[in-house]
Amino acid sequence: MARSDGAEKFPVTLLPPHKLLGHDEVKKEKRGVSLCSKMCFAIGGAPYQITGSALGFFLQIFLLDVAQLEPFYASIILFAGRVWDAVTDPTVGFLVSRSPWTRRGRMMPWIVLSTPFAVLSYFLIWVVPPVEKGKMVWFLFFYCVFQSLQTCFHVPYSALTMFISSDQKERDSATAYRMTIEVLGTVLGTAIQGQIVGGANAPCINHTSFLNDSYNVMQLSSKANASHVTLEDTKRAYMLASGVISIIYVLCAAVLFLGVREQKAVRCVKEEQCLSFVEGLKLLQKHGPYVKLVMGFLFTSLAFMLMEGNFALFLTYTLGLRDDFQNILLVIMVSGTLTIPLWQLFLTRFGKKTAVYVGILWAVPFMILVVCIESSLIITYIVAIAAGASVAAAFLLPWSMLPDAVDDYKVQNPRSQGHEAIFYSFYVFFTKFASGVSLGISTLSLHFAGYVSRACVQPDSVNLTLKLLVSAAPVSFIILGLLIFRSYPINEERRSENRTRLHALLHDSSEEVF
Repeated sequence: MARSDGAEKFPVTLLPPHKLLGHDEVKKEKRGVSLCSKMCFAIGGAPYQITGSALGFFLQIFLLDVAQLEPFYASIILFAGRVWDAVTDPTVGFLVSRSPWTRRGRMMPWIVLSTPFAVLSYFLIWVVPPVEKGKMVWFLFFYCVFQSLQTCFHVPYSALTMFISSDQKERDSATAYRMTIEVLGTVLGTAIQGQIVGGANAPCINHTSFLNDSYNVMQLSSKANASHVTLEDTKRAYMLASGVISIIYVLCAAVLFLGVREQKAVRCVKEEQCLSFVEGLKLLQKHGPYVKLVMGFLFTSLAFMLMEGNFALFLTYTLGLRDDFQNILLVIMVSGTLTIPLWQLFLTRFGKKTAVYVGILWAVPFMILVVCIESSLIITYIVAIAAGASVAAAFLLPWSMLPDAVDDYKVQNPRSQGHEAIFYSFYVFFTKFASGVSLGISTLSLHFAGYVSRACVQPDSVNLTLKLLVSAAPVSFIILGLLIFRSYPINEERRSENRTRLHALLHDSSEEVF
């Protein structure tokens, strides 16, 4: 999916303070969360995924073909923006953790105050300034500003999971609603951006030096002349799409604010060993299962990020499906959404490691097929449906397996509790950093291959580069990631043992309290 970092990614200092509870207080804290509150909470996760899918699929082609930036400058924007996004996570988390509790809680003020500025900066990302000089600075500035403000929204929102209830079952239930809405958000973002922009595609520009067939030149010229859409129309379409998404962003934030009450949560345990962020990181690095899990998913995530970032260009130029690429992208997201429940059933029955191998490997033959055959719209749609199923597995499995690594850490370190967020935040940090590197390198490679903005036909070197970016490189990363997974030690038997030992630890802790 567009953003696979949708689960809890808040720093350790955001966790609720530890305090001993009386029996009456425990009862009060275990009251259920209403279905309405859970739905309002879930809707609050939609803006992150809607904007993420729009940026992930369309920002690169927007910068290259609409803003008409050189690929070198576009690579700087994409790389710097993603890396900046990764760096702001722990920074914002640190600031939020030191925010005072207000009448509306600690997290809600951040969510409410960041929303209008995030919406404005998001809209300006898709506005092409009327001057040639300074365009790169414009896009880089507003992209980084939006990523910062989006983090000011999403870090407190993720941490809000811990503050809607002290009951783990209630939190899990709310998270399930949230994941469902977030998946739908990726589809909505792709649909809005793709369908609005797809209806206003400006005609390409003929560069006959790239064509060996005069008949192709005449065909492309006739198509261009038949179209009355101009580049200005395409620019306005991108602005319209960003405006619609901005309105949805505000509505979702309003629903979250009005429908969710933040609780000043507490825990039913004694004061635990307090570790600094750096000390927690050192312990985390020594936990082998977590390191192997993160490294494995880092490479598989890189594979799908490369494909996501370059697939629109590949469809437009290499396969020549300029008028259909937005529909193909939408099919991928819809297929992924529909197959998530199937993967959930699969991993429940056959185990999570088996699901990793089957789910991730499922995409490999289709990645190879799409570059080995001649352009065919029907086959491309078949590949999109099949690839969507694998994208769903890549979206679901990390957030299904990370809790197992956290539980394993708790069992091995019973006196070092309360550091769950470190596991999530560093996984998100590394995946975001890797995303920035992959997008930057892939766009830079197009620069060296001789990419020409809005050309009807690209040089053979560009088409070869796009094939490598959506097939050969992702397949290599998938194989490398799965090789790392072979040494991942947490199987179903170990998961069961850890669950039993954790229940025993929780029971002992409860007896000490009461």
